[in-house]
Amino acid sequence: MEYINKKLVFNLLPEREADSNKSTFGRILNIAGCNNYRGAAYLSSVSALKSGAGYVCLASINSVIDSVSSMASEITFYELKAVNGAVASDNDINIIDNFDVVSVGCGLSVASEVKDFLFKLFINRNENKKFVIDADGLNILAQINEEIMLKNCIITPHPKELSRLLNVPLDEILNNREKYARISAQKYDCVTVLKGHNTIVTNGDKIYYNTSGNSALAKAGSGDVLTGIAAGFMAQGLSPLDSALCSVFIHGLSGDFASYDLTEYCVLASDVIDYIPVAISEILSIEEERL
Repeated sequence: MEYINKKLVFNLLPEREADSNKSTFGRILNIAGCNNYRGAAYLSSVSALKSGAGYVCLASINSVIDSVSSMASEITFYELKAVNGAVASDNDINIIDNFDVVSVGCGLSVASEVKDFLFKLFINRNENKKFVIDADGLNILAQINEEIMLKNCIITPHPKELSRLLNVPLDEILNNREKYARISAQKYDCVTVLKGHNTIVTNGDKIYYNTSGNSALAKAGSGDVLTGIAAGFMAQGLSPLDSALCSVFIHGLSGDFASYDLTEYCVLASDVIDYIPVAISEILSIEEERL
């Protein structure tokens, strides 16, 4: 067992090349949002850019795109067909081909049409395509009876979502977090981020405990921000495991700095995004301390 701390993350952070363009730092397709959860699409998109990704395209339905485009001018968009305020089943899964990383699940809903679309996406995924799967993406994944391998992917369940994925009672998960995080990573051949106090990261072999974060992160939208940060680092070339380690610690540290100014009561998920630069600056200060 190892602990995720400032020094570990400093040594993992991707370099920023001077001779670069937006493609240098990765292209992300974020499949997110429905009529009832438009904010999730915004949070997961903006946090990816804030973490250093070069390009983020939000694939969503028209109503979500209208809302998010009014809030963030840096995001590009791909309009998906809609049914009853959510993504329709007959959308083209090949839209992922031109992107380095796909994040999927934030605020999508588990409507039947969404399920059919994600079934196609997961079952036909090329194993070399990097994914971050969260929220409704996980809830739908839990309903697929076929064996799904998620090599090069990160899944970010909270304990209830992991309970659904493994068909194990929630109390059993809570009492054996390390055991079941490892089992899920082995089952899907992926990196699992089991969220909670001292979030666990595992590739099925090594186990890491996070040392940053506080109760300010126990609020709606916080997981969407984590998904975006993880996608952002994976787009910049980090492995799924290294991306998970960096994103979990920086997400928690952003919540720590936000709570210093706002208290643990008052931090919103959007505030956490605002403090990502503060968290990364704190990590980079290790270099200054060495000089």
